[in-house]
Amino acid sequence: FIACEEFDVINIETLLKFKILIRMNSIIISCWSLVLLSAIYSISGFQLSRQCIRSTIITQLQESVETDGDNLDTVPTIPTYLPSAMGIDYVPLATMLATGDFLAADQFTRDNLIKISGAEAAGRNFVYWTEVKNMPSVDLITMERLWLEFSNGQFGYSVQKRVWDIENGNFDNFIRRIGWTKIDNGVERKLKWFGANEFIYSVDRAPKGHLPLTSALRGTQLIKQLMDHPVWVQYDWRDYKNLKWEQK
Repeated sequence: FIACEEFDVINIETLLKFKILIRMNSIIISCWSLVLLSAIYSISGFQLSRQCIRSTIITQLQESVETDGDNLDTVPTIPTYLPSAMGIDYVPLATMLATGDFLAADQFTRDNLIKISGAEAAGRNFVYWTEVKNMPSVDLITMERLWLEFSNGQFGYSVQKRVWDIENGNFDNFIRRIGWTKIDNGVERKLKWFGANEFIYSVDRAPKGHLPLTSALRGTQLIKQLMDHPVWVQYDWRDYKNLKWEQK
């Protein structure tokens, strides 16, 4: 239990507010949450020894889940087959999506598009639209599987592709349909990304295809090329639950 070495005093009630990931019939807490919690010292916190922190947390998490009436067996697990042509570890993305942290998952996905576009894109930290063709299908597939699975088909590039086709590639109609615009004082405008982020990171509240985001600061060619990537027509993504992904 890595982060236990970082603190002796924690507030268990605060800890329980953080999202948990249930995997392989065990309860674990993501390391980023624990690192953050290492800085929290509650006035009413419990005095716990390092040896008992783990058992105390597990017990309270289990009681919390039971109180909420959740069944541990129904919580989605991370797929074991997450291939990458670029050596990318997709467990962090799967963890973010499985715990409902769509904001972090969106950031991971956009950052990863840069990584899988090649060394030049990684060096400048953004993707030219001409580099989209370099994105390996295997990595796009792995990310798409995770987005679809943990959003119940609500989010993903393949979902956006269907909307794109419905709107015949009209960018303004496309972003309007997936909720990237709003009416402000009677005038339609694009949602704000920087500062006060106005995008919706909730499966229950966001329009279908709202995530993941793609920057259009340098024009609309990037998203056009992304929607035209052949991987979105190679599979029947609407039937994603029945698609079989096996190591060959």
